[in-house]
Amino acid sequence: MSERFSPTGTLLGMFTDTITTPDLTWQREALCAQTGADFFFPEPGSSVRDAKRICGLCPIRSACLDYALTHDERFGVWGGLSEKERLHLRRTSS
Repeated sequence: MSERFSPTGTLLGMFTDTITTPDLTWQREALCAQTGADFFFPEPGSSVRDAKRICGLCPIRSACLDYALTHDERFGVWGGLSEKERLHLRRTSS
């Protein structure tokens, strides 16, 4: 029987020891978690107006936007901003 996981001290073991998972507890309080992904990941060319309206009411909006910018989320509405708006924000703040 072959071993499925690399033991500590091997190259793969070193990488898995350094991986940290982000704290996503804020997502439980987010309004989008209660709404559904269709609003926040619309088909290309579709309106994001409903998603932005929901984000505008969300108490977790700033944490969501921070997460999206930190993790370079390229799709969907995060923190009330579309992909293009986040890209513009990243370019102007650099």
